[in-house]
Amino acid sequence: MPEQPELTIQGWGPAGPDADGQAGGGADLEAAVPRTARRYLAKELGWSPRPTPPVAVADIRLGPSRLTEEARTALVDLLGAENVHTDRESRLRRAGGKSYLDLLRRREGDASDAPDAVVAPGTTEETAALLSACSELGVVVVPFGGGTSVVGGLAGIDPDDRPSVAVDLGRMASVQALDLPSSLVTVGPGLRGPALEQALAAEGLTFGHLPQSWEFATLGGYAATRSAGQSSTGVGRFGDLVAGLTLATPSGVLELGHPPASAAGPDLLGLALGSEGILGVITELRLRVRPKPPVSSYEGWSFRTWPAGLAAIQQLARHDLLPDVVRLSDQDETRATLLMASGARMLRTTLRTRGHGEGCLLVVGWEGLPTMVRARMQSAASLLRDGGGHRLGRRVGESWKRHRFQAPYLRDTLMDAGLLVETLETAATWSALPTVYDAVRRALRESLTRDGRRPLVMSHLSHGYPTGASLYVTVVADRDDALPIQQWLGAKRAATDALLGAGGTLTHHHAVGAVHRPWLEREVGPLGVEVLRAVKQRLDPQGICNPGVLLPD
Repeated sequence: MPEQPELTIQGWGPAGPDADGQAGGGADLEAAVPRTARRYLAKELGWSPRPTPPVAVADIRLGPSRLTEEARTALVDLLGAENVHTDRESRLRRAGGKSYLDLLRRREGDASDAPDAVVAPGTTEETAALLSACSELGVVVVPFGGGTSVVGGLAGIDPDDRPSVAVDLGRMASVQALDLPSSLVTVGPGLRGPALEQALAAEGLTFGHLPQSWEFATLGGYAATRSAGQSSTGVGRFGDLVAGLTLATPSGVLELGHPPASAAGPDLLGLALGSEGILGVITELRLRVRPKPPVSSYEGWSFRTWPAGLAAIQQLARHDLLPDVVRLSDQDETRATLLMASGARMLRTTLRTRGHGEGCLLVVGWEGLPTMVRARMQSAASLLRDGGGHRLGRRVGESWKRHRFQAPYLRDTLMDAGLLVETLETAATWSALPTVYDAVRRALRESLTRDGRRPLVMSHLSHGYPTGASLYVTVVADRDDALPIQQWLGAKRAATDALLGAGGTLTHHHAVGAVHRPWLEREVGPLGVEVLRAVKQRLDPQGICNPGVLLPD
């Protein structure tokens, strides 16, 4: 397979010792989590740190490939033997995604969701031929980019239990064309964010889509899941940055999107964005790029209460003054952030003297031309102060910027010490956000409180819009070592029912996958589901394309 950085089999990454048969866990707990934070977690959760390492990779259970010799021969004829793999490591590395439940199963030695083979087409034509052949052979196809799905998007669950192949997109990972006058770049779906930014930097350009999975996720994955990056408030969600794409399906190839704009009927590009692989495989993307901002400024603010912070950001949205990055942490997330940060004692003292000791931390980021950044910052600062905000300065903002990709690595460490660590997200209008926030917290606390132990539920607002914002929730709890999977499934079910009942969306940027599909009809309606089924039937009549995700049973 192509050389590229990979996630670990039983954790986030980067891939390292586990490739040699050792268990891939996180850093040492004492090194990763300060003593004050460990004491806080133990008291808050009723948790006693205990070693719960993953099994050795060599001990992960993996059945033999079910791919028939007829199917393997057909795939080799199409792609070449060097691009068809049924070996253990290739299959393990593409066994599911990176949700808490995905990792829990593999840490316990279960790789039952691994594909029967891994194939790597190199062009749109090869991909279309592959899909046609698999449709005839009855082989399920699951597109695989970076493997960072956190909603079961790579499980390949097939009601008929047919053999499956993971379509590795690593051979289609190049910058194919750059149209400087039009600010457009054409790329392969397997290209990762850092590689794209490096290529664009040589021309003084940037793409600027930076989700937490940025180090590993691929551009094709961003499109298939309608991703949102940490700067999406300013530069837009991924879908806003897609000018066009090519979609290979079992029934043929679709060329979608016609920049700069068209009124030729409904925009079919929207069918592919967020389709999660159920219609086919995205093989090419045409993306909007922009000049690299000469100035960026990140700073911190604090508010005494969560409602005060929400009201202040709502005012920024109302006056079209939202920053490019906006992240308001509630009291619980703020407390945990300050306990985890090295050298934060002085900041905690400052907050207490200002009456913000139990307050909420806000991080805002601005990018662009110097004069515009200064003007936007000054105008926003006036409204934030009017709303009761206290400016903490750039040190806080720059610290967040330096550490913004670290949370998934920390999760590995906490899982090694007996903790449940998972996230969920939604979005709501400004009027509904307070109700959604309260409902989700209440549902998670009630479902995860047991035997005197309770969860830590931390939330932050991000991805602001004129009409509302995203709410991102992180849950940490003492793991039920007897029934760990059921423990989270019950909590997730309660939280999803609560957020939908309060007016939140099913998902804001994690996508639907297998995890959310039972609730899809509540968001798009029964007729909406039937429209999606009809499109899938036309493009994928044999149902080989990533069954088990998006569409409910």
